[in-house]
This record gives sequence, C-alpha cells and structure tokens, in this order.
Amino acid sequence: MTLVIDTVTICTVDAAGTEHPSGYVVVDGNRITAVGAGPAPDAVRRGADRVLDGSGCLLTPGLVNTHQHLYQWATRGLAVDATLFEWLTALYPVWAGLDEEVVRAASAAALGWLARTGCTTSTDHHYVFPAGGGDLLAAEIGSAAAVGLRFHPTRGAMDLGASHGGLPPDSVVEDLDTVLAATEAAITRFHDPAYDSMLRVAVAPCSPFSVTGKLMTEAAALARRHGVRLHTHLAETDDEESFCQARFGATPTEYVDSLGWLGDDVWMAHAVHLDDAAVARFAATGTGVAHCPSSNARLGAGIARTRDLIDAGVPVGLGVDGAASNEAGSLLEELRHAALFARARGGPTALSVREALSLATYGGAQVLGREAEIGSIEVGKLADLALWRVDTLPHAGIADPVAALALASPPPLVLLLVDGRPVVEHDRLVTVDEDELARDAAAASRRLLARSTP
Repeated sequence: MTLVIDTVTICTVDAAGTEHPSGYVVVDGNRITAVGAGPAPDAVRRGADRVLDGSGCLLTPGLVNTHQHLYQWATRGLAVDATLFEWLTALYPVWAGLDEEVVRAASAAALGWLARTGCTTSTDHHYVFPAGGGDLLAAEIGSAAAVGLRFHPTRGAMDLGASHGGLPPDSVVEDLDTVLAATEAAITRFHDPAYDSMLRVAVAPCSPFSVTGKLMTEAAALARRHGVRLHTHLAETDDEESFCQARFGATPTEYVDSLGWLGDDVWMAHAVHLDDAAVARFAATGTGVAHCPSSNARLGAGIARTRDLIDAGVPVGLGVDGAASNEAGSLLEELRHAALFARARGGPTALSVREALSLATYGGAQVLGREAEIGSIEVGKLADLALWRVDTLPHAGIADPVAALALASPPPLVLLLVDGRPVVEHDRLVTVDEDELARDAAAASRRLLARSTP
C-alpha cells in the first residue's frame, strides 16, 4: 500500500541533518519513495491508499536497539542493589531454568515494549542455553516475527565455568564443540543477508570472564567465514578490568584485540572503562559500541565516554540491555539518558539532543552494518518510521520538537512502521495482544522463579 504522512515535522537524521518544520513522507510498500517540505502534492495524496495528517507530530527514523537480553524480562526486580558480578552470581542459578516457553513469553513482552517505545530494529544477545531447555533461539525469533520487529538475534555462549576460573556456574556453560556447531546451525537456518532482511544472525560469545580464549578465536573465524557480525560484552565494570589484568595480564581491550576481536564487523556492549589507547584502537579498527546508559547506571558500572568515542570516529549506537538490569526496557529512555549522562560527565555541550537521536537511529544502524538501509529518512531506504505526538500537555509549548522527544516525558506514539507495516498505532500494539503478552510474561516469571527455589 501507499501511505502519505503529511503536514508533519520531520527530522530525517541524514548526513546533512535535514529537517522540515512541515513536510511529507511517502511510503510505497516497504520503501520510502519521497521526502519533501510543505504539504504533499495533490497528485501524491490522490494516489495514496492512506493519507495521515501529521499535524502536531514529529516523524523520526525508527529507533535501533543494539544490545538486549530478552529472556531477562522474566527476572526483573531481582538483586536490585547489587554490583554486576554480584547480580550475575545471584541470577545465573535462576537462568539455569530457562526453557522455550519462558523465553518465548519473555522475549515477546520485551519486544512488544520496545515497539511501544519507538524501536523498529532490535538485537538480542542470548547466551544461556541450559541442557534440555529446547530451541531457545527459535522461540525468540518467533516472538520477533509475531510482534513485527526487524530482528538481529545473536547466538551467544559461555564455556568458562566456575570450576575453571570463570564466573558462571558449570550448569549454564557449554563445551566448545557444542557452541560452534549450534552457532553455525543458527546462521545456516536463520540468517538472511538480503537488503530488506527482517532477520540477521550474529555470533556472540558472552564476555571475557565467561568464555575461553579458544572459543573467542574460533567463534570469530566462524563468523567471518559466513560473513556475519561479532558481538560481546567488554569493559563494563572495574571488576572486569581487574579480572582481565589478573588472568591475562592485559586490559579487556588489549585481550580481545589479541584474539582478533576488533574490526568493522564487531560491536561491543558497554565499553564504559576504556582508556585513551582503547578509544583510539576502537576508532582505528572501526569497532562499534552499544552504549547502555540506564543499565550502566542501574548496576553502578559508570558512564561511558560517549563524547570521546564520537569525536574519535567510533560507531556508537544505543542499547536497552537486559530487562533484569534495566526494568524500564524502553529505548526512548536510553536516548534521553544518553544525553543527560553525557552532560553529567562532560558538561552541557557534551551531547546535543540531535546527536542523542542520531545515536538511537543512524548510529545504531551503523553499529549493525545497516546504515544503507535504515536509520534515516531518505528516499530508497526501508520504511522503518516512528511518528510521535508532541502537542499534548507534557509537550505543549516546547519550542523544539526534537527536544520534546529527547528531554521531556515520553510522547504518545501515533504510528510505528516496520518494513512499511504498522506495528503500533495510537500507543497500542496492533500485531499482538498487549494484555496477553503481560499475562504470559507474568506467568513465565512465576514458573522460572519457582524452579530456582529450593
């Protein structure tokens, strides 16, 4: 169908920073076919299947979530005052009870709320595969298809259990051969490299403190044989720095660099504790960063050097991270917190509201290697769009609509298009039943917690 969004404020987030205080966008099928200033021409309106009046609204690219753990929706509100390592130690035994039903319900709820907060593309870093848990990756892929989001799941893994000096208990780790075989099978089964792909797979061993160097090295080789991207956690906390220095005699960045884990096909979650040499190395290699400000604050991990990373030329996107360390699960909130926390660290000019919006859209697309397809409103790109109402009570009188989106209360989401198809209309999911998602998620959480209770 052909859709015209007319008389709307447009922030395209293109390279020139083009904005239209009143303009129009035409969507034909899953592509953007026109973007312009002023009202849409009469001929364009007459030829459309649907014309939507965007008065009082701001149109932006859909938000791109570059780091998430969807299964954690089932374990929100636990270990709320713990450090990262304490939090993981408390939750690993709970996650050992994961199965397909729990993952399906938790991922559907998490993805549904991501959509409600303007997200059109999401990654997921799933790295806990208990024996007998079933096909967990397929479960979350099914949830993404049902909700209607563009999805980049990653086949994660842990093979360094507590008995060999790692942090996770042995009950939630896998052996090297199992991990590599399952990862290759996931790529073969699910990965779609097409321009308008709704499903791409990446390879994602969990972290330096839960994975052996051999798995890191062989996983990287596997990913590059298949032409898919690489992802892991890095430099999230001071504890990780101490672990890497004690175990490897290197900083986290130096360690992964020695394993071939820096490059323009790699993105790292968090990257909070980077020294100047690490920032420079990320920039030189084109390694991306998934900045997760809310989770980093919730766990007391620190504030990433966002301004320094951007100035160095590092690709930076935003991530919600797992709902067990960010109960809000809102990508729009990450946009706001990215701006505020950067300013808390570097002063009022450390990150503008438009730079924050760019991190949440085009920056995320860069990190995922999809900047030619999504992340900005340009002719020929995929129709992943978010239409926000910015003339209601919480936003009335805010002179700058982008500031209204980035700094004020979350505005109503009038329409969310993914691949040209409505996923949210008037602050309600139209692809799945929200009440059913909530009931299923609550039931899954109860079942999972009951399994971990002695």
